[in-house]
Amino acid sequence: MHRLFTLAAVIVTVFLSAVLGAASHAATGKAVVAGGCFWCVEADFEKVPGVISVVSGFTGGTVENPTYKQVVAGGTGHYEAVEITFDTAKISYDEVLRLFLRSVDPLDDGGQFCDRGDSYRTAIFVSNSAEKASAEAAVAEASRALGAAVVTPVLAAGPFYEAEDYHQDYYKSRDIVLTRAGPKQKRNAYAFYRESCGRDARVKAVWGDQAAFAK
Repeated sequence: MHRLFTLAAVIVTVFLSAVLGAASHAATGKAVVAGGCFWCVEADFEKVPGVISVVSGFTGGTVENPTYKQVVAGGTGHYEAVEITFDTAKISYDEVLRLFLRSVDPLDDGGQFCDRGDSYRTAIFVSNSAEKASAEAAVAEASRALGAAVVTPVLAAGPFYEAEDYHQDYYKSRDIVLTRAGPKQKRNAYAFYRESCGRDARVKAVWGDQAAFAK
């Protein structure tokens, strides 16, 4: 009897683990977007309720496993991008895209803020027809809200390559880096960069009180 009870308990535990694991997997979604400097997009979305993780990386190019130096030098075709993993019970894919478009200047096709060049352009990368429909609807809605043509393209998703560890969670790191203003913690260097690049000022100028993260 004891062996039967133990066996039954094991079966129940395995069954529940499988069910809970499947439910957990089904409850998560991913969005891949490019919004200029990936430090900034990562910093914005890691503060959003329902977002589980944000990873900085590169996508949309032709070179496998590109380095940061290769991407910013140009010629690889990659965008600086982030992969956002979120709990679909707390935030939807549509809401992630709505926040994203209101956190960038979607009228600028030459880069973002002080960062110019192809790797800093905005884009939404989609993996299936449902994501494509949602992204196209989000872009159309943003265009109506702004009364101007949004230039952020909806592109087919390709491989997403994580950026070097140095770039992950840059905005909150206490590691020391050498800047033009001398040694600084990464989080302080990031804050200085974000302000001097004019990101929040431009987002507020474009979106007004709809700006998602601009202070």
